[in-house]
Amino acid sequence: MRIQNKKILASILFVLISFVCAAQGGDPPPPMPPPPPGLPIDGFTTLALVVGAYFGIKKTIQNSKE
Repeated sequence: MRIQNKKILASILFVLISFVCAAQGGDPPPPMPPPPPGLPIDGFTTLALVVGAYFGIKKTIQNSKE
């Protein structure tokens, strides 16, 4: 293969590689949205403690009567 043919082949390869590299570019994907805020646990906590205490005291009184 002659030197001139090698130069032409090398030039064509460089041009084709540059097109491939340009085709791979693009915008990065958008960032993920922030996670949702945590749910508050203080809504029915007091009510649950009162109901639990009521049933606990009731069960204790029933067991002491037996």
